[in-house]
Amino acid sequence: MTTLEGRRGTALPVVDVQVDVVAGAHDRDAVVGRVARLVERARAADVPVVWVQHSDAGLVSGSPGWQLVPELARGDHEALVPKEHGDSFEGTDLEEVLASVGAGHLVVAGAQTDACIRSTVHGAFTRGYDVTLVGDAHTTEDLSAHGAPPPAAVVAHTNLYWQRQTAPGRTARVVTAEEVRLDG
Repeated sequence: MTTLEGRRGTALPVVDVQVDVVAGAHDRDAVVGRVARLVERARAADVPVVWVQHSDAGLVSGSPGWQLVPELARGDHEALVPKEHGDSFEGTDLEEVLASVGAGHLVVAGAQTDACIRSTVHGAFTRGYDVTLVGDAHTTEDLSAHGAPPPAAVVAHTNLYWQRQTAPGRTARVVTAEEVRLDG
């Protein structure tokens, strides 16, 4: 269990599922569909959904490309965490948002696998959270022209190494969207 005292709840951070971030992403429609179903399930189970949105010089906050994809809509009561770094905790109020809902277990989905997803799951784990990566609900664009493996291989490799992470008092796991347990 989490090393965070009194934090036995679960939260669903949805990381960077934004128009321009996933425009050319691997298996985009299927991944976005699985994320949408996870959000519905979390809401039905009263598990907090936390929306994370990246911005930088190429992805300007408030621009059309910065918006969440049209298939997803943030609920009025759901937290929005703007960020400028890969790790969703760095320079944001994510920790405060999660503490306010008693979350010590994070179920993570979104984009980009090889950047913000990897940074965020590692950031959460080192901060004491139990982290479940939804193995079929994260994606990335094709960066093979820059020397990266094809996107399907990036997703598969991330799932492989994340399920092997260990640390005292914390758990790391990878499950499919259908296998995710969402309970507050």
